[in-house]
Amino acid sequence: MRLLKRFCFLVFCLMMLFVASSIARADDVTDWNQHMLRAGTVGGTSPLVMSRVAAIVQASVFDAVNGIDRKYAPVHVPPAGPAGASRRAAAVEAAYTALVALYPAQKSTFDARLAVSLTAIASDPLETSAGITSGIAWGKTAANGIWDWRTKDGFTPAPDPFQGGTGVGEWRPTPPGFLSGAGPQFAYMTPWVIGSPSQFRPNGPPGMTSTRYVADFNETKMMGSISCPIRTADEAIYSWFWAASTATYLWNHVADSLIEGGDGDENDDSGRWERRDSLLESARLLALLDIAMADAAIACWEAKYHYVFWRPVTAIPLADTDENPATSPDPNWAPLFATPPHPEYPSGHSTVSGAAAVVLASFFGENRHFTMDNDLMIGVTRSFWSFSQALNEVKNARIFAGIHFRSACDDGQATGIQVANWVLGHALVPVH
Repeated sequence: MRLLKRFCFLVFCLMMLFVASSIARADDVTDWNQHMLRAGTVGGTSPLVMSRVAAIVQASVFDAVNGIDRKYAPVHVPPAGPAGASRRAAAVEAAYTALVALYPAQKSTFDARLAVSLTAIASDPLETSAGITSGIAWGKTAANGIWDWRTKDGFTPAPDPFQGGTGVGEWRPTPPGFLSGAGPQFAYMTPWVIGSPSQFRPNGPPGMTSTRYVADFNETKMMGSISCPIRTADEAIYSWFWAASTATYLWNHVADSLIEGGDGDENDDSGRWERRDSLLESARLLALLDIAMADAAIACWEAKYHYVFWRPVTAIPLADTDENPATSPDPNWAPLFATPPHPEYPSGHSTVSGAAAVVLASFFGENRHFTMDNDLMIGVTRSFWSFSQALNEVKNARIFAGIHFRSACDDGQATGIQVANWVLGHALVPVH
């Protein structure tokens, strides 16, 4: 029995060393970004809430690493990491601490992943036990600082259920679930970088007697119908693709791939990213990405609950009430898939994706080839030759799914772009 136990222990150690050596060759920041994405999938986190989750985790990681290097302005926590502290240990501990706070039910999984990461760090000849110990302590401090700040951001307590209205053009709960409006508190939550949730509020949906509304209405009525005869198979696939996963997963996974140099095919040199062994640069890129997406979500939800515009699934059956003779009702009309439970204008996915694409293009160049996968559509991928091409597909996906009008997608994307440019100009800037 003693020999069997010793043999099992030896096998376990060898396995740990193998995994540790693999992780040592990877970027601890992107590694724990992937742990975060898996936690969101396991936890069934909504796309909206996932934007907040990712910003909390990546802000924690950035402030932990930057607090030692002190090269950029912090997200929130003053850079007071001790000299000689392990940056790697600080990064993984910050991510771990944030994730345990966000997903306490998954703590045992995070414990196991932390043990693997710390084993890999300890095997690095450039690391010291004292440095690792102080790095762990500082990473926890940075994450707790971000967590304490964001627990006061207005996410909780949730407000009373939002039921919208019954007037012409007003959002109201939609089939099949007829759920109350999702995430109304995001409309007034404290932003991360932008000055206020309404700073980049778009001009609003087109008037229902306008020619633009007619064009939007008829396009979605035709292309977004569940029984559309002219929507191609590819259009249906990518409509499902962009809806199945969260924008956070899709764009963070692209970022991780590009950071790690998994796709080196590049058509221009306008980006600023260079393949380098720098936890700080990886942490900064992901923090900018997720903070921009989080602020874009806040800006989008402020506009949604300001305009409270009805969804196609409501507008099309009730077209005889919109005072526009150019729109005709179809009482049996249904979208390709179920409509999300919140007001239509602007499009959340277009807004958040617009922000993500701007941040990534600023580092990797606009004309960058990349491939995107989906955690809930295994084996299905989308390939793009530029970030603009991806954004155009996002917009079409929402229309061809029957859940948005084109104005909401165009204006949402424009808002996301504005938010991202503001974040890039005002956050995590060099201190020297």
